[in-house]
Amino acid sequence: MPTPAQNYMSAVNAYSKVATGKPSLGTEPGNALQQDGFADLVKNAIHEATKIGQRSEQLSIAGINDRADVNQVVTAMAEAELTLQTVVTVRDKVLDAYKTILRMPM
Repeated sequence: MPTPAQNYMSAVNAYSKVATGKPSLGTEPGNALQQDGFADLVKNAIHEATKIGQRSEQLSIAGINDRADVNQVVTAMAEAELTLQTVVTVRDKVLDAYKTILRMPM
């Protein structure tokens, strides 16, 4: 699983390629997307968010039972919270775009 820092750097690299007019759309060797469709991208993102939430729950339960380090529990909870905020923000933006499309004249 890629770390948040790797995801961040991947996003920065993609934005810089688009800004220079050279988008690759996932065709580079070693790129995890390999031109998957948008639906696959969303499915993978939701799957990763679910895994992060499950890991956070497991570490929380382990922390309650004194089987996990408090730092690990706090880090996992913060990561889960950030992931949830990101998912909600993306959902809101998609809904806004859909509403905008519906308001367009035909």
